[in-house]
Amino acid sequence: MSDSDLISLYSGRILQLAAAIPHLGRLPAPVATAKKRSPLCGSTITVDLVMQDGRVAEFAQDVKACALGQASAAVLGAVVIGRSRAELETARDQLRAMLKDGGPVPDAPFEGYEVLIPARDYKNRHASILLALEATCEASAQ
Repeated sequence: MSDSDLISLYSGRILQLAAAIPHLGRLPAPVATAKKRSPLCGSTITVDLVMQDGRVAEFAQDVKACALGQASAAVLGAVVIGRSRAELETARDQLRAMLKDGGPVPDAPFEGYEVLIPARDYKNRHASILLALEATCEASAQ
């Protein structure tokens, strides 16, 4: 990876997101918890959830990931409250398609994932970027 590739991949916006992850930590009494780990880089995210009436009422995430995984967790954390399991699964599938298949940015309110378009070319980063949504989907299914 060249210096210019790194600068493009780790843009100022990605670094800003990584430094300000909403809902960081753990819930005192979660109804569901899921932990996901990227085998390539070792990034991990643990998500705690409370669902009420089929929607996320409380959310916390313990994020130990690279800047791209942190940025992804920040985008999710900003919009996760009030989302249904179906909305989360759609966002996960759309993010995966955006990264792996060159698909469009996920639908609103998940359009903040647009910042991660430069990571499409770095397949070894995809798993870390998907961790937060994958863990949240898994927890919402419990």
